[in-house]
Formats: sequence, C-alpha cells, structure tokens
Amino acid sequence: MQENIRKAQMYCEYVVREHENLLPIAPHIYLTQFLDDANEKDREFGLKAGLFLLSECDELWYFGHQITSGMTDEICYAMKNGIPVRYVPEENYEKYTTERMNFNEIQF
Repeated sequence: MQENIRKAQMYCEYVVREHENLLPIAPHIYLTQFLDDANEKDREFGLKAGLFLLSECDELWYFGHQITSGMTDEICYAMKNGIPVRYVPEENYEKYTTERMNFNEIQF
C-alpha cells in the first residue's frame, strides 16, 4: 500500500508541475490517512467515497501499467457518466520519481 501511495504522490506532482490550473484528486492518498484498507467496511467506504469525488471531476486520468479492480470500477463509472478518461504514459511523469516539488514554483 505504501508503494501505491508513493506512486500516486508522484502522479499528482506531475499534474501540478506540468498542467497549470489543474488540481489532482487522489482519494487513496487522503482516505488512507484515517481509513484502514485492510478493514472491509473502511475499504468499501473508501471506494464509494472515491466514486463520489470522481463524480465532481472534469476528467479521470490513470497512470501505470497495471489496472486494478478499483481502477476498473472508476474507469467504468467515468465512462458511464460522460467523464473523459485519459491514460498518461510513463514517459510523461517518470522524471518525478526523484524530483521533489517546490510549492513556491506553483502558481494558482
């Protein structure tokens, strides 16, 4: 799980650095701060909360080579609800595996 969170942080960093005025939303970074993914009720709530947040998004972007069952559910939800889905290839964000974001560089 920690590796998934680290990857999600990298993807969010890519979005913030490379796409002016976009705000990434990654529920599995936020919700895992107070929910236990190993607890069935917490996990179920987290998945539903993620879909609720997705319903408020303009697009769904997905990263990485592996599509999990949770990602599949989100992609299907987006497609059924007219939310554009975009795959982001690794070469777009790979440099953020080592770089760290300087929030002073970000302009809103």
